[in-house]
Amino acid sequence: QVQLVESGGGLVQAGGSLRLSCAASGRTFSSYYMGWVRQAPGKERELVAVIDWSGGITYYADSVKGRFTISRDNAKNTMNLQMSSLKLEDTAVYYCAAGPRTWVRAIGAARNYDYWGQGTQVTVSS
Repeated sequence: QVQLVESGGGLVQAGGSLRLSCAASGRTFSSYYMGWVRQAPGKERELVAVIDWSGGITYYADSVKGRFTISRDNAKNTMNLQMSSLKLEDTAVYYCAAGPRTWVRAIGAARNYDYWGQGTQVTVSS
């Protein structure tokens, strides 16, 4: 099992940057594909970024490609999401998630993730 806790959300102006962090507990952290999922009010969960167990392979949704960077440090059991050039439409609750055991499942859908953090709010203002 993996327990996940996000931090780093907040209010930022459009065009600004934020860095989200996810702290994980559990001895098998490094064996999981991990991702960041966001949910805006009235919308379905959106898988925005995924990273493989080694940190060497990443995936980004088209909506964030070129603006967001996902990374992980297995020695510290942490995962980060660096967000830049933020847009109003990036406003959402962002969740750290883990669980898929294959890359196909990891980039397939948010529903493929078994473990979730409590979420952290990101609000982008004009």
